[in-house]
Amino acid sequence: MDVRLLLENTLQGLGYELVDFEMTQGGGFRVFIDKPGGITVEDCVLVSNHLTRLFMVENVDYERLEVSSPGLDRPLKKEADFVRFSGQLAKIKTRMPIEQQKKFTGRLAGVEGGSVKLDVDGRIVEIPFANIDKARIEPEF
Repeated sequence: MDVRLLLENTLQGLGYELVDFEMTQGGGFRVFIDKPGGITVEDCVLVSNHLTRLFMVENVDYERLEVSSPGLDRPLKKEADFVRFSGQLAKIKTRMPIEQQKKFTGRLAGVEGGSVKLDVDGRIVEIPFANIDKARIEPEF
């Protein structure tokens, strides 16, 4: 069974976006959700209760379920994330170096031709999606 697909379809029907999920040591299952306007504790409770029943029906084996918001340093996973957060400050770590560098911090400047455009101190760095190891919003205070 494709747990990602199960989660995406279920959460979308409830009005939430699946940001990410992970299995932890000891059988824990973490699900990160989002929606316009942000996530409340009540949202986490609703989704947790729904997923508990769904996982029982679908025989998804887990020891502990945690549902949470992605936080201020939200991970960027999908192309749509990079478009949605255009103009925001982000940190991107690449798999292979670009211009002898693997870590970049800059403003998301759009997506084009399978690459993220990142404005790093006034110069645009194009990072192919296939080369992105990790990407997160960098909170600004």
